[in-house]
Amino acid sequence: MCVFFSIFCYNIDMENVVFLIYFFILGTIVGSFLNVVVERTKHKKSFLLNRSACPMCGHILNVWDLIPLFSYIFLNGKCRYCQKKISWQYFVMELVTGVIFGLIYLSVETIHELSLPDIHNILLLFFYLIIASFLIIIFVYDLKYYLILDKIVVPGMVVALIGNFLLGRNWLDLLLGAVIGSGIFLLQYTISRGKWVGGGDIRLGLFMGLILGWKLVLVALFISYLFGATIGVGLILLKRKKMQDTLPFATFLSVATLITMLCGSSILTWYINLF
Repeated sequence: MCVFFSIFCYNIDMENVVFLIYFFILGTIVGSFLNVVVERTKHKKSFLLNRSACPMCGHILNVWDLIPLFSYIFLNGKCRYCQKKISWQYFVMELVTGVIFGLIYLSVETIHELSLPDIHNILLLFFYLIIASFLIIIFVYDLKYYLILDKIVVPGMVVALIGNFLLGRNWLDLLLGAVIGSGIFLLQYTISRGKWVGGGDIRLGLFMGLILGWKLVLVALFISYLFGATIGVGLILLKRKKMQDTLPFATFLSVATLITMLCGSSILTWYINLF
């Protein structure tokens, strides 16, 4: 059963509630860090060495200014020192990352075979958390700047390969997934001479294949095109976009990859059973 439905129908005991809260809190902390990665990567600054500062006045922030979710709420979305508005991106990214981390914890608890060794589930859990973090960065960066960065995607490929190798996944399945994922975008790039998609999409397709394998990468691509077409038509009808305008397609690809990673097997089984 897909994790998103399992939240409503799974009998969660107190131990699971505690862990769910823990991973939500962990997610908000990671989301705060991912905000830093996105913004400092854009401005070519180190996200490891420099202390956090207000982007408007430059004042160094203390620990009370950096509590995920709560600092934004208590400060009414403003900098404590210059009183200028803080972007809502910070709050939303922390909240969404917390929710995603909670969903990932539930997916490992409810979807996978209970007979698997505990070490396997622990490894799978943290593999999903790390991959999700890469996907969140890709989503936000492409949504804001219409760019897919190699400095994010390439390390993600390495993590996907190492993680799936440690999990005992079939490497031929992963390599075929990488070929299909990148090949579909390479074909579009060649036919359109780079007008439909860019090189970043090709490498992101390869990343998706290394995460999902060949069957599930097809599911993810179908979901992403479905999302893209639906939202694109909606924006055109609302006169927010024109037919010739581009959409940040990596946002759809990253969301589709995350959904497929967590419940793609259930989606694939449901589709096959239709016939």
